[in-house]
This record gives sequence, C-alpha cells and structure tokens, in this order.
Amino acid sequence: MPAHEHESDTTTDPLARERAHLAASRAALRAMREDAQALDIRDVTANWVNAAVLQAQIDERIKSLADLSHTPLFFGRLDYLHPVGAEQAEGAEGEQFYIGRRHVHDADGDPMVIDWRAPVSQPFYRASKKDPQDVGQRRRFGYTGGDLTAYEDEHLTDPTEAAQTSKLLQAEIERPRVGPMRDIVATIQPEQDEIVRSGLGGTVCVQGGPGTGKTAVGLHRVAYLLYAHRERLARTGTLVIGPNRSFLHYIEQVLPALGELEVKQATVDDLVAAQVEVRGTDAAESAVVKGDARMAEVLRRAIRSHVTLPTEPVMVVRGSRRWRVPAYELEEIVTELLARDMRYGAAHDALPQRIAHAVLVRMEEAGEAPDDRVQNAVARTPAVKAAVKAIWPAVDPAKLVLRLLSDPEFLAAHADGLLTEDEQKAILWTKPARSVKSAKWSAADAVLIDEASDLVARTHSLGHVVLDEAQDLSPMQYRAVGRRCTTGSATVLGDLAQGTTPWSTESWAQALHHLGKEDAVVEELTAGFRVPREVIAYASRLLPVISPGLAEVESVRESPGSLAVREVAGPAELDAAVVAACEESLAQEGSIGLIAADARIPVLAQALTAAGHAYLSPGEETTAESRLTLVPASLAKGLEYDYVVLDEPAAVVDGEPDERTGLRRLYVALTRAVSGLMVLHAAPLPDELA
Repeated sequence: MPAHEHESDTTTDPLARERAHLAASRAALRAMREDAQALDIRDVTANWVNAAVLQAQIDERIKSLADLSHTPLFFGRLDYLHPVGAEQAEGAEGEQFYIGRRHVHDADGDPMVIDWRAPVSQPFYRASKKDPQDVGQRRRFGYTGGDLTAYEDEHLTDPTEAAQTSKLLQAEIERPRVGPMRDIVATIQPEQDEIVRSGLGGTVCVQGGPGTGKTAVGLHRVAYLLYAHRERLARTGTLVIGPNRSFLHYIEQVLPALGELEVKQATVDDLVAAQVEVRGTDAAESAVVKGDARMAEVLRRAIRSHVTLPTEPVMVVRGSRRWRVPAYELEEIVTELLARDMRYGAAHDALPQRIAHAVLVRMEEAGEAPDDRVQNAVARTPAVKAAVKAIWPAVDPAKLVLRLLSDPEFLAAHADGLLTEDEQKAILWTKPARSVKSAKWSAADAVLIDEASDLVARTHSLGHVVLDEAQDLSPMQYRAVGRRCTTGSATVLGDLAQGTTPWSTESWAQALHHLGKEDAVVEELTAGFRVPREVIAYASRLLPVISPGLAEVESVRESPGSLAVREVAGPAELDAAVVAACEESLAQEGSIGLIAADARIPVLAQALTAAGHAYLSPGEETTAESRLTLVPASLAKGLEYDYVVLDEPAAVVDGEPDERTGLRRLYVALTRAVSGLMVLHAAPLPDELA
C-alpha cells in the first residue's frame, strides 16, 4: 500500500489531478453557498411568519455550507468494480466517488463529493481484502493544513498485494492535538462504524476504555442519524449530555464540522435546573441516598398522599334544579383514577369531567338532552371545583420535595419500608428552609424535583439522546435522562472503570434498567487508537482493583519511551520538578495537560506563574502560543492532551472519599495522554503501580 508524495504538477501526475478535483469541489461548494445567499424569500411568501421561518432555515443552510480552510473537503476515494445505483450514491450513477464530510455537487447537480454517511460511502470503512464489497481500490488522502499533499492506494481485489496498515490512517490518528476535539470521520474503524450506523429505533450502550473513541462514535452516530432520519429528528429533537461544561466545550465543534448545527448540548444538572436554583451541596452519604432509585417510590407515595377519598356528596345547581352525586359514587371515580396510575396532574384535570359526566347521566335519566358544552359548564361550577380541590388538590413539585426534606414525620410516613432511619436522617435538612426560593438546593435535590414534576405532568420526550460518561450517574439521574427519551432512543457511552462518583454504576444492565432501556444492545470497544500501548498497560494495572473482570484496552499504538515515572527527593522539590517536566513537554509539538489533585491546583498555579508560564483552564481552547492546561483531576475525564504531566498520584487518590474511587480517579488521569505521560511523585505510589 504505497504512499505517494507530490513530485510534479504535470497533468499526468495523479496527485495534481486530485488537487484539481479538490479545487473544483471547493469552487462548487462556494457556488452552492452563493446560491443559498442569493435566495429572496419575498419571491416565495408574503406571510411574515413563514418568511421568518424560511429565512432562519436559509441562514442555517448558509452556515452549514461554510468551507473550513483547514478541514479537508474529502479524505478518501472509492473505485467500484461496477456502476452504483443513483439511490445509493446521492443521485449519482458511477464507479468512482470521493468521500467527504458533506455532499458537494456541481452546477448540473452531479455530486463531486459524497457525504460519508451515504450508503455508497460505507465500504470506505468496512471493505477489506476478505470482503471488498465490490470496491477495487480505496484511496486515502493526506493533508498538511488544508493542502492535499499525499495519497495512498489499497487494491482490495489484487491477490498479489498483502494487507497492510495504512500509514496515512496511522498518521491521522496520531496527529498532535491542538484545540477542541476533532471529528474522526476519516479514521472510523469497522467496529466503530457498525455502532455509528446502527438504526434510530434501538438504544446502544458502548462500553469503551480510554482511547477507544467512544465519545467520537457517539457524536458520529448522531450525525449519521440526522442524515438518515432528518425530518423525524428535526421534529423530535436531539440532545448530547456530557458530564460538565469543560467537556461540552471540548466536543462542541465536532458536529458543526460535519455540517450539523441543530444538536443541543447540556449536562444532567442543566436538564433538571428548570424549577430551582442549585446553590448547595450534599455530603456523599446524603447524595447517595437522594440518588437511589427508592426515592422515586418515596416521591410517588408522597404525591398520592394528597388524594383524599370523599365523604360528602357534590350538589350541582343548574337553573332551578339540583343534581346530587353521592359520596360513594365519587369514591368509585377517585378509586378508578388511582388504579389507572395516571400522572397526578392528568387525573386532577380528569376528575371534574368525571364528576360532570355523573351529573349528565342524571340529567339524561330525568329526560334532558345535555351535550358536551353542558358537561364542560358543570365541570367549572363552584361545587365541582371545591370538590376537586378537597379530593385531588394541585401539587407543587418543589414544595413537595421541600416538605419531604424538612418534615421528619412526612418523610417517615412515605419512606416506611423503603429507607432506614439512618438513611432518612441522612437526607433531612438540619436547618429546614422556609420557602422554595430561600432553600439551598443541591444538584441531587433538583433531580428529586424533576422526578416529582414528571409524576405530576409527563416530561417532553426527544427523538434521540446521547449520554456520555454515563457510568457516573446515580439511578435517579438515569431516570431523569430516560424520561427525556421515553418515545425515542439513546446512545449511552461510558467506561465502568472510570466511575468516580460514590453512586457510580457497577453494571450497564443496572444503568439501562434505571434509564428505561433494558432492551439496549451493549457493545464493547477494546481496541485503543489514541493512548500509547506502554501508557495504557501501566494504567491497566489498576483494573483488577477498580473494575474486576473488565477487558483491558489493547492499544494499536507502539510508542516506545512514551511513559516516564520519576521519583522526586521530597515534597519540597516536587513543585519545581513538575514545572521542569512541563517545560520539557512544551518542547514537543501539541497540547500539554498538567493534571493534579484538586487541592494541589493553587500551589501549582503559583509555581507556573512564578516560572513565567501562562496556562489555560480545562475547556479553554489551546493555541500555538498557549498549549499548557492546568487540569484538576476532578475535571480530567473525557479530555485528551498530547503530553500529560501527572503530579503526585497519591494526592489524587487521597482526594477522594475512599481508596477505590481514588484509584479510579487516578486511572482517568493516567489515560489522558495520546503521545506521552510523565508521572512525578514524592510520596509512595499506590501498590498496584509501584
């Protein structure tokens, strides 16, 4: 599989021809954008509402057609052995197709670049010597900046050519990281592509160790689903959920680079923060109980306790007549509504209509002929309204949770048989708040309010949700995410070995149960493409302790010398040694991450500043001038740097409430490097790494 560098610009030079096609494709993309900009909405609509909607759609179209100068317009070419049908190839019949990030056509409408998500593009990722899928030749292109500088051919049906690892593919995977996360559209592997192209109807859970590309796979699956089911998902919506703002900032450019601008991003805390402001924190013991799935039943009992079986009849006055609904009949209506287990609010709204219907039955028995308008009028009478208020009063979710956390007797009544006395004490506030507004709600409290809100009124469901770093969610957080895709599907991404919360899940079966997606397909990615083999092998020494039975990642990257573990004479010398290690790493190309226990961050910040080194915070974009990021261990998850300097592993472990969680946090920190890792320590290393 020889790679070809540019040698001449003659017309017979294949590289020159490919460059010419790139230039023509860029020109065609500019023309497509200019056509969109030239559209005059006044020609098609006079209605200002329609005009505003159409203009917004045109603006989005113009943005999606932007030509990013340093992003290759196409990265591969497929030469089929036989002509391909128009339906499979986005309207083009032919044998040769350029594969890129988006569809580009010429003035006649003939495709010059085929979208990587089109059916005709699939063999670029899946075809092999054993299964060529009617592809004679696969060509990969190499770029420097935005310039096409090399190509590499693979003849899939040539028995004389042995299968080899693509050097251009390897170079793209190992390219230094500066700036936010990039798409992996040019380097998707066959096992990743199977997940990316899985259907919209099913939920997929991806267990993937560090460097296996699970986050990228999840984002590319969204891009694929938007391509394959554009209208449906435009109607129902898509959402990417990440662990924190730094992570979301890191990944936010991936989908726009693929032409997808409409996908919203949020953290779980963002989802549940609609009703109250989160200003407080919980002790770990309290947060674990509040996050337990048993709290859902406590809340359900507490809400239903507001229903009181009637003991008095309802008397409705209509003109000169009175209509009486006896208490036993009202009780039958209420009992039937309770048995149906409807949303509390829906039953509250249904009750006046049920009572009014009972009145109408009596009217009809008396020879009258009432219609629906009469029933609605009866439902609005003071007598019926008063009965509903007494029997099935409205419930405010935040006030309900406030009472549960403030009133020991109320909590005990509804947690009986569910929570122990110690667990009840753990979640009760020592100083009860006076009102919803004055309460210092925690993130776990907000999840409880969200659950109560769903018990009162159904939460809106989206078409597809991507949940990343899912192993860190509590059962109640899973429920909060799950009710946002009850009628849709999900892509769940995570690594059980990286669970660093006291409530992190121990199995995907357990997590998917709480999510309401028990029929999800669980896929495991074990091939690592980013973290060097030496580094992942070192970190994997922790696996038998932190996640017994989990498969170790097998890295495809051979990088001798990528790991250095250095012992410093004592704590007094550690800061200077860390600064020196950062300086050593900055001599290399790419991004540098200095990861340390949260408690060590202020000290190291001062040491870097004293040494004259500017540094970034997690999520801030690295540039050629500023490539060093100071990362608290608690925010390292999901992030990647070319070179990582890890400060004092023992401090990272000691910063967590228990040793197992601390070792998991350390595992995360050890696996953030994609080119080299330097570990510095004055204190003894954990036994597993010693």
